[in-house]
Amino acid sequence: MSHPAYLAFAIPLFLFFMGLEYWYSKRKGKNFFQFAESVANINVGIAERLMDVFTMIPFFYFFQYIHTNYAFFDLEANAFTWVALFLLTDLVWYWYHRLAHEINILWAAHIVHHQSEDFNYTASARITVFQAAIRCGFWAVLPLIGFPAPMISVLLLIHGLYPFFIHTQTIGKLGWVEYIFVTPSHHRVHHSSNPQYLDKNYGDVLILWDKLFGTFVEEKEQPVYGLTKPLNSHSFLWQHFHYPLELYVAFKRAKGFKAKWMVLFGSPEGIDPRIRTHLEKFFLKKRQFFQPTRAHRQYISMQTTISLILLFVVIYFYGSLSALQTGFISIFILISLINTGAILEQRSWIFYLEYARLSVGLLWVCCYYPNLLMGISAATVFVILLYYFRPMEKRYKKLLYQQVTS
Repeated sequence: MSHPAYLAFAIPLFLFFMGLEYWYSKRKGKNFFQFAESVANINVGIAERLMDVFTMIPFFYFFQYIHTNYAFFDLEANAFTWVALFLLTDLVWYWYHRLAHEINILWAAHIVHHQSEDFNYTASARITVFQAAIRCGFWAVLPLIGFPAPMISVLLLIHGLYPFFIHTQTIGKLGWVEYIFVTPSHHRVHHSSNPQYLDKNYGDVLILWDKLFGTFVEEKEQPVYGLTKPLNSHSFLWQHFHYPLELYVAFKRAKGFKAKWMVLFGSPEGIDPRIRTHLEKFFLKKRQFFQPTRAHRQYISMQTTISLILLFVVIYFYGSLSALQTGFISIFILISLINTGAILEQRSWIFYLEYARLSVGLLWVCCYYPNLLMGISAATVFVILLYYFRPMEKRYKKLLYQQVTS
């Protein structure tokens, strides 16, 4: 199986609908988009799509291996098996999604999807590669039953498109559709932190499972989006790893096997919320905030745009890029995502990441053009930039903020 290059066009397609939603909401005089939230959401999505480049093919062969060696049946593609596969895929998703809210070790991967206090198409991008890997484990039951890997892969691609369109506040209730399919109204409930809405409406395409298993709630009051304890951070790293760190601390504090077991496989409600407060004091130390300049937003927008373009390049040209080229571009993108979050958080170490990113670029140039002259030129540029590190750091921060941080 080769990596399908056409998947790269999902990037401009989704960006088009995000822009359309933004335009429509502004036209209606409503603000469903906050700049920092939207950037943070898109950055999480960039990382997941990037990691998908490396995991999609292994996942396919994982399904194929199970089907070849352990399948109970050998099902062929026809109208009946396609419908059956769709229903089973959606049912497996329901139980994965429900358990991801009820079991700590699964919630550690899924929590990222619920951190945004905005609810729009950018929030749909909040999926981590950890979450994708866990879902793959749940979907392994499909080849075990007897569905071939190509059928599963095709259906998962189609099935994965639908949830994007239910992450919006611009669409109201949809009449009879509400009784069968998951709609934006149903999913607004799922993403809210209102007490009456918590842990409801887990369905992905069909709402029938929620009604069957007693987890359905209709949207009545205005939802409040985000976690019950707001994250208050746009840090790319903190968004991904704060809850695993909370579990680590809780696990260390737990006395006895049963208590430790409950930390991993118990409910998120059982984790002491004061742990995060303690970790925030250590990892998110208080700092003086400065007023961002006009260049601040422009620079972040430019960084995000470049990351999206590079992501498109990696996906579309994956088959023709060397492993070294793919690796360098991927590292460059990841550093950019971390750097963008750090700029939004006004972290003092952001300029170190700029140098790290520059170093990756210089190394890529040296590897792509392996000759003595290019090596000497790259080394000279690096030494000059290193020599002027402090003056450039001050200028850099002054450009982004009205006052240079200490």
